[in-house]
Amino acid sequence: MNQEEYIKLFISESVEMCTSLEESLMRLEKEPDNVKTLNELFRITHTLKGNSIGMGYDDIATMAHLLEDFFSELKSGTPLLDKETFELLFRSKDTISQMVDAIETGKEVSFRGLRQKLRIILSQAQKDDENPPISRLEESQTGAELKLEEPKEEQNHKESQRQNKDETSTHQQAISDYIQVPTEKLDSLLDLIGELVIERDRLIAQNQGSHLVHSYNRLSRISSDLQYGVMNIRLMQVGFLFKKFHRLVRDTAAQEGKQVQLVLKGVDVEVDRNILKVMSDSLVHLIRNAIGHGIESTDERQAANKRPEGKLLLEAVTENHGVRISISDDGKGINVQKIREQAIAKGLVTKEVAKDLTMQQIISYIFEPGFSTSQAVSDVSGRGVGMDVVKTALDQVGGQIEVETRENEGTTFHLFMPASMAVKSVMLFELKKQVYAIQLAYTDFVSSVYKSHINSIKNNLVFQSQGQTIPLYSLAQLFCAKEPDFAEWNAMHPEEVFQVIVVHIRGRRIGLIVDKMLQQKEIVEKPLSKPINNNEFINGTTILGDSRICLVINIPALFNSISKRKLNIQHL
Repeated sequence: MNQEEYIKLFISESVEMCTSLEESLMRLEKEPDNVKTLNELFRITHTLKGNSIGMGYDDIATMAHLLEDFFSELKSGTPLLDKETFELLFRSKDTISQMVDAIETGKEVSFRGLRQKLRIILSQAQKDDENPPISRLEESQTGAELKLEEPKEEQNHKESQRQNKDETSTHQQAISDYIQVPTEKLDSLLDLIGELVIERDRLIAQNQGSHLVHSYNRLSRISSDLQYGVMNIRLMQVGFLFKKFHRLVRDTAAQEGKQVQLVLKGVDVEVDRNILKVMSDSLVHLIRNAIGHGIESTDERQAANKRPEGKLLLEAVTENHGVRISISDDGKGINVQKIREQAIAKGLVTKEVAKDLTMQQIISYIFEPGFSTSQAVSDVSGRGVGMDVVKTALDQVGGQIEVETRENEGTTFHLFMPASMAVKSVMLFELKKQVYAIQLAYTDFVSSVYKSHINSIKNNLVFQSQGQTIPLYSLAQLFCAKEPDFAEWNAMHPEEVFQVIVVHIRGRRIGLIVDKMLQQKEIVEKPLSKPINNNEFINGTTILGDSRICLVINIPALFNSISKRKLNIQHL
């Protein structure tokens, strides 16, 4: 390993240790007498100190060493814990996290004030002790370990052992069964496997019916196993992210003057690491939103015959080849009328149209940029920032969101996401002899519709399906930003048949007219290259087995374009 790889390994391990440090601090705050937690905190800070000294990061080592001394005093029975001290410990942990981040960013981190406060607390504790221990602060200057004199019996025992690990001709060294691999190496490997899959499909398509078909079938099976094997390596348990939110809930509830308990379920559900990385900020916004908008104050909850402490549930469930993450609170629910009034005030909808909208249609406005119902601006709410971030992140990973709410009972946000971003299940179709793909996550169903079953309402084409009226658009005309040509439409024969793909997003549904349906397929999507990388309707591309280029439709962008043009969209 070169120096850069060592640094990356140090950063990765330090981030994990900082996470464990925060989780243990949270437990210690609830159970100050928990010896096991105290020992864990001492072990983490001791390891972090040693690693930092070895890498030459003296500032990190100093802070870690001070915390190690602090927990050593606690282990010796010195009473040091109170509310102010816990705040100091959490701030110290945050500072160490910032120092670790600064290794890559180069950002300067101020820590001398915290260091001095910790030193004062330790100095006072050592003065109050009848037999003050040797100061470990001096140890941090050299990194040397303290050696205490051992009892004579213990020395004799160890000498006997040494005479025996001498009589052994060979020494067995333990080697870990786990290795740490930078994620960019896995991403690079998965890209190569994607190229292999594309080449495999091309060979199979070119040799259909030949005597080599059985060999290619074996190649197909092996390459698929390899592809999914690497994808599985990229999976991580959502618990690694969920457990970090205990601190977020604690701090946000304190800012709002509320009592909130966080409950985690499904922490062992596995999701692609890249998806969790994209969605982490969205989960932060949803949690802060639940505490700021949903859960009431203690007085309000008691007046509503609720327990003083609010409950926030964060749950992950494997569902339909994907993952559903739900954030539920037992607060007051969403005030639909307030959202309706705010949407009208912001000009998002007219008063006449708003009165006929359903509850789900009204709730969908909270995902508009800058939308907020809070009258006062605080660190948690009222700035109109947050819910549009959730929508953008879900669009990026090909996910969906649903909202359930009941007055005085609470609100639940359901986030539906694919388990992996590497391979996508799509519906292939042709339009103007070009092959396109739509993710199955956005697809409701496909249908052949007779022209006689299509009607015109308020200058929009619609058709009936399963008792619902669904707006219908020509995808070719949407690409060209053209309005429907009703003269051409009326001239068509009533028995003419149209191929329609019905797609949905965030409770909205439309039908898209295409030329020809092809098949469902799993593809490895590649980012767009110039000059089509700035086309808002195209999300990515892949190469099919017959060497044709297939373009992946950006469904969220398509819906946004229709909304901006004020065309009709049917709500679920």
